[in-house]
Order: sequence, then C-alpha cells, then structure tokens
Amino acid sequence: MEIQELKALIDRLEREKILTAEEFALLVENRTPELDDYVFEKARAQAGEFYNADVYIRGLIEFTNYCKNDCYYCGIRHSNKNADRYRLSRDEILSCCEQGYELGFRTFVLQGGEDPYYTDERLEGIVRAIKQGYPDCAVTLSVGEHSYESYKRWFDAGADRYLLRHETADAMHYQKLHPASLSLANRKRCLFDLKKIGFEVGSGFMVGSPYQTPQTIAADLLFLKELQPDMVGIGPFIPAKDTPFANEPAGSAELTCFLLGVIRLLLPAVLLPSTTALGTIDPLGREKGILSGANVVMPNLSPVRVRKKYALYDNKICTGDEAAECRFCLQRRVESIGYKIAVTRGDRAGWVNPAQK
Repeated sequence: MEIQELKALIDRLEREKILTAEEFALLVENRTPELDDYVFEKARAQAGEFYNADVYIRGLIEFTNYCKNDCYYCGIRHSNKNADRYRLSRDEILSCCEQGYELGFRTFVLQGGEDPYYTDERLEGIVRAIKQGYPDCAVTLSVGEHSYESYKRWFDAGADRYLLRHETADAMHYQKLHPASLSLANRKRCLFDLKKIGFEVGSGFMVGSPYQTPQTIAADLLFLKELQPDMVGIGPFIPAKDTPFANEPAGSAELTCFLLGVIRLLLPAVLLPSTTALGTIDPLGREKGILSGANVVMPNLSPVRVRKKYALYDNKICTGDEAAECRFCLQRRVESIGYKIAVTRGDRAGWVNPAQK
C-alpha cells in the first residue's frame, strides 16, 4: 500500500477509534518508519489530552515465582525444574510497600505465578493489611485465572485493579502457546468477571510470540476494543531458557512501539505501560514507549535477593538494583524526554470507583 493510504487509515482510526481486522492487519504488514512517526505524533497528542506530560509509576512486588501452570513461553512454568523458587511472606510484602511509599509510590502491584499456597484467605489478608496501612494507595493484583468468588473476595478486601493479559485473542494461537488445561474462553471469562465485579482491569498481549501473524494481532486489537480495559500491557516476546520456546526469535521493539501508538488511538484514555520487556530488548525501550503514547512505568520494589529468580524471560533488566535505584533511574529517564513522574494513584482518566458512586 502507498504511505498516503496507510496514513488515511491512521487518520480514520484517530477519528472513529476502530478499524476492521483486515485494515489493522494491513497496517502491521506495511508499517514503515515514516508511518511509525505519523502514529507516534498522534498518539502523544492523544495521551497529552488526558494525562498532560504525566507518567504514572507502579511499584511492582513479584511475591512468588511458584506456578501451577505450564505456559510454553514462561520461565517460571511448573515444569521448569531449574527455576529457583521463592515466596515472600506477608511481612516482606508489607516491608516492600513501606519502602515504596517513602519513595513516592501510590500503587502497589502484587504479581506472581498461580501459586496455590496463596489461598483466597491469605491473599485477602495481605490486601487488607496493605489498604489499612496505606489507605491512599491503590492495590493491583496480577495472579492469573481464578473464580468469580475469589476475585470478588479480593475486591471486597480492597483490591482496586487486576492485571490479566489475554496474550492472544485467537483461540488456535492460544492453544499453541498454552497446554490443553488452559483456554482462551476461560481467560476471557476471567476478564469479564473482573469488569463485572468493579475492578479497574488490565489486559494485553505479547508482540512477536511464536506463531503470531498480522491477523492474530488484528484479533487482539479488536478484542481490546470489545473489552474496553482500563489498562493495556503489551511487550515484546523474549524467549526464556528451559522452556519449549527457548530458541525462538524475540519480538520487535519497533513493532511493539507501533502497536502502543495504535492502541492509544484505539482506546484514547487507556493506561498504557512502557514495559520492562521493552527496556530489556532495547536500551532506550522505555523512553521510546512513552514517546509512542505510553504513560505508565513499573519500577521493581521486590527485594534484590529474589529479583533474578522472577525470570519470566531471559536477560531481564534491573534485577540487581535497589528499589530507590529503579525509582530514580526511571525518573531521570522520563524527565530526559520531557515528561514527569506523577506521585498519585494514577487512575485512568474518567475512572470512577464503583464503591464511591
């Protein structure tokens, strides 16, 4: 396609907030550096309308790397006998929050594998303790697929947000990335349950995962439009040793940034992280992500002794940094490109907490 035709599609996406699957696929197949720049300029303007030059920080606490699942791409999959497993105690998690609060974090993200040790009751107690100690902060959970009842229990305990990437919205592609015990249908059920309960919901997908095509990316974008999440996390696929995809090629930072821009035009008010994976695959990846329309970064608050153990993929950055190093390093990076860190909960523009309606 001619560049002007592609730009016309971007103009229509900006105007109507939707394209067809075929049109999204055409953009992916035919993107060029010139088209990238065209998208990024529009995406930055769109983000600025809702968030000015603010970038929100989330304090990431990777509290367990045990997982009962066996996703083929994941370094902490159950079958990886070489993974050095750990769990953080409730007191260790609260210590991370204490340190994070002093550093200006007002959102804590508890992320882990699907670890049966953390029962509904245990996780509920941790959420309540964080909210009691830091009532002005948001608590985000990212612990995988669970029942409606479990999600409701954690929401009632005070959890505000839930992150659950759908990974791919194409059912056949989903089965190529996951064992038969997992299904796209159940993943979608979880996401819609979370929305129904009242969580701020985050979803997203890997860019460049094995077997991905422009058509599966188009399906991802259309699913995001249907779901209307409050946050979308995308990052390049990075292979992990001791997994079936260890020798697969990594995804592209360039395509990831292009899709960040497209998602900003598709869902203008969405919270859009510039991920650690993007920073891992490109030394300036997180800055490039923000300049593509992203407005969230997630420094690590986990104790340094466990950081290397939470190895979802190889060569992850910042595993040796103290929390303060991560926090202020990212602040300098954000400021170097003309943005600023906002010390706030950082809710999605226009979000109203159901409990406050």
